[in-house]
Amino acid sequence: MKEQTTRAMWWRSPSFILDNRQQAQPYGTARGGALSIPPPPSTAMADPNPNPNPLTDKISAYYQTRAAHHGVVSSDWLAQAQAAVGHIPDDAANSDQGAPSGKLFSVIDEFNNWRKQPDLAEAVAAIRALAAVIRNSQATTMMELEIELKKASDSLKSWDTTSISLTAGCDLFMRYVTRTSALEYEDFNSAKTRLIERAEKFGEISYKARKIIAMLSQDFIFDGCTILVHGFSRVVLEVLKMAAQNKKLFRVFCTEGRPDRTGLRLSNELAKLDVPVKLLIDSAVAYSMDEVDMVFVGADGVVESGGIINMMGTYQIALVAHSMNKPVYVAAESYKFARLYPLDQKDMGPALRPIEFGVPIPLKVEVETSARDYTPPQYLTLLFTDLGVLTPSVVSDELIQLYL
Repeated sequence: MKEQTTRAMWWRSPSFILDNRQQAQPYGTARGGALSIPPPPSTAMADPNPNPNPLTDKISAYYQTRAAHHGVVSSDWLAQAQAAVGHIPDDAANSDQGAPSGKLFSVIDEFNNWRKQPDLAEAVAAIRALAAVIRNSQATTMMELEIELKKASDSLKSWDTTSISLTAGCDLFMRYVTRTSALEYEDFNSAKTRLIERAEKFGEISYKARKIIAMLSQDFIFDGCTILVHGFSRVVLEVLKMAAQNKKLFRVFCTEGRPDRTGLRLSNELAKLDVPVKLLIDSAVAYSMDEVDMVFVGADGVVESGGIINMMGTYQIALVAHSMNKPVYVAAESYKFARLYPLDQKDMGPALRPIEFGVPIPLKVEVETSARDYTPPQYLTLLFTDLGVLTPSVVSDELIQLYL
């Protein structure tokens, strides 16, 4: 009975529906109708320093990455975006970025190449880099290959220990690719081929996650509604973009997202879609909440309790929304599901960011520089994920299934 139910759920799953619909694909179509993404920029352009800014030890790589990808639009960002959306032939996309002949393969270099694509999530970049590890491996046994893959995963996780999605993505990749015992009974070449196939499939699933989430969320956005968003989230932008393409009539309140002002970028993107948008200073959330019908936020990580870790300010927005009976929706990909159980704000590893006030601050004045906060599950209404629409209480069950 359980097997029949599982099969029925698969046939109704958003992933199956999306594959059948063969929706418009941003970078062309690879074999079998799967989405393909452009290869990363040449390794010759890679930053020789794995950490984006090794001189600023007090600023986490988490924040440096966020600032680079989500800050106010700059000429550099526009140049990267223009290069990323250019059409790439299928054969180039499928050639898959092996290490140049004569150069030793480095998983960190491969990861940094993928990270240069503005629309590619950090966790997906790590998944692509780990797939390249299998492809470029010189191992002759399964044990050697698994050890090599484990070392590469640990290297990526240590690149930025404050990034929740990076750690979760690497852990889920390792579970997904190596969890079958059937591989032990095949010849090595066949086993390696199957590992590569699994790695590519996991990468495609992760890459398609935003479209699935956007599709699932459309029934919750109604004509005439007002949506409050906080900072810049690529998956939330995908949700709103699809709603605009479906000719839904709604308006959006964007918080400024101090100190990096990520809300400015989101408001710019929405204005291009002709979506009515209003920019709020962060402290005006409670003042404007009575005009809001729902809150939509992204997440840096979804934890075992069903709560989320996200950009600083998410917790207080959820508190205000909860007190005024406004639903708080979270859009998050399943590769952000992390085996963490924070009990309070101080249980998380620090992710520091620079704060610029525009005036000199006396040395005796302490400045809070944490980049994110924890929102408990009781203040969240629903989570839109590529696994389906979940209540916070179901997240722990999904985490168990993911890590089995």
